[in-house]
This record gives sequence, structure tokens and C-alpha cells, in this order.
Amino acid sequence: MSQSVLPPAELQSRATDRVPARREGLRQVLAGASAAVGSHWPEFLMEAGELGFFMVSACFFTAILEHPASPVRAWLPVPLLRRFLTGLAMGGTLLLLIHSRWGKQSGAHMNPAFSLMYLRLGKMAAWDALFYIAFQFLGGLAGVLVSFLVLGKALAHGSVDFATTQPGMWGVAAAFMGELVITFCLATTVLFVSNSRALAKLTPFFAASLVAAYITLEAPFSGMSMNPARTLGSALPAHAFHAIWIYFVAPPLAMLAAAELYLWARSSRAVYCAKLHHHNDTRCIFRCRYAEWKGI
Repeated sequence: MSQSVLPPAELQSRATDRVPARREGLRQVLAGASAAVGSHWPEFLMEAGELGFFMVSACFFTAILEHPASPVRAWLPVPLLRRFLTGLAMGGTLLLLIHSRWGKQSGAHMNPAFSLMYLRLGKMAAWDALFYIAFQFLGGLAGVLVSFLVLGKALAHGSVDFATTQPGMWGVAAAFMGELVITFCLATTVLFVSNSRALAKLTPFFAASLVAAYITLEAPFSGMSMNPARTLGSALPAHAFHAIWIYFVAPPLAMLAAAELYLWARSSRAVYCAKLHHHNDTRCIFRCRYAEWKGI
């Protein structure tokens, strides 16, 4: 079977024609990234700051409640009680961050898995999601490093271990299933509550309550993360990378599954915004239909 062969001159001409197209494609990509940063850099920094503060809180409360030299640990010898107090502290921290000026404006995702979920639901532009995720990772690590500067060896002690999240005594499979279930339940709750006229204002309280409950009850299985940026922020200075893939696979998978469930149960039109707290006067960078929903 014969095959036609193009003359070398024509081959070179076609290859040359592709160069401008590639350059134009690259120019458009860079223009999109530049536009996102130029318009939405405050929200990107807010996301970093919020997760950074969350990690500072996690590190300090873990040191106070778990370090053997801490008098609080001596007063509270029962691990379940210490986890309960840690849960209250972190749930309270999350509630404060969601209601903070930064949280109201950025949406208080603080979690790459959350941003991926809202990208799938069509509420975020791709560049915004990418920069949210990048700054969440930077913020998580920065929060742990700042805590280390203040706490020093106390944070590095084996009982504190930079507030890492690792599989418990039941192993990797239990940790993976634990992360999958709790993340799916959190995401499903947030989606249905935040898009309910009757319950939307209570979304931060639902989220904070679940975080507190998970730390109390689920932490022995996986360390309770639900957040790749939160896990990596602790793992890097602690050099604790055992089964870290769990925290990069299970939370995004669960969030995307929750998104699919919501789309099946309702529709993409029934997702009004990507903020956890929208009853405020801050600007919104998302594909928002909140004003339409409220009849404004």
C-alpha cells in the first residue's frame, strides 16, 4: 500500500505554521493566569492566611494537650477527653476563620479538596481554583513553620510531632476509609446546608461541629485531616510521609463524589456560590448566584 510523502519544503512550512499557534496558546494561558492574579490576589493570600492560622492553632493546642511536660496533659490523662478538647478548639478556630473578614471574602475553603469540588460544580474559574490550591499549600506549611519558630523542640517532640495526621493502629486501609467517609459527609452536609434558604446561615456551625466530632471520634483511625494541604504542612517539617498518599487521594475523591451526588439529587443550578458564609457585604469572585437566590 503506497503512502504519499510530502515534500520537505511543505513539511517545514507546516511545522513553521504551528509555532505561532503554540505561541498564541501560551500567550492566552499566561494572560489568563495574569488576569486571575491581578484581580483576585487578595483572596489567594487570604486562603493562605486562613489555613496558616488554622495550622498555628492546631500546633499550639496539640502541644498544650499532648506534650508530656504540659501540666494540662497531666490533668487530663484520658486520650478521649484530650481529643474532645482539641476538637472544640479546632472547631472553634474554624468557626472564627469562616466568620472573619478574610473568610467571608475568600469563602474560607482552606482545603484543596473543597476548591476542586467547587471547580467541578462550576462555581470557580480554573485559574482561581489553581491559585487557591497553591496558596492553601503554602499557607499550611507557613503556619507550621511559624509555630516551630515559637514552640521549638516542643513541637518536634514525638508526642506532638508537628501535629501530623497519620494512620492509626488499625492501619492504612482503615485510615483511607475513615478519610473517605468523614470528608464525604462534611462535603455533602456543606452542599445541602449552604444551598438551603432555611439553613444557609448555619453552614459554618455545621462544618465546625463536624470537625470537632471527627477529631474526637475519628482521629484514632487517620489523624483526621480531610485536607491535603493541612497534612503536607505538618508532614514536611516532621519528615512523616508514611501513607501520605491517603490524604491526597481520599479527600478529593470524597469531595468530588459528594459533588456528583448533589448534582444527581438536585442540579448545578442549585449550587448558588462557593462561600461557606455568604451573608455579608464582601466581594465575591465566584460564579455567584446568591443575589438571584435571595431575590435581590
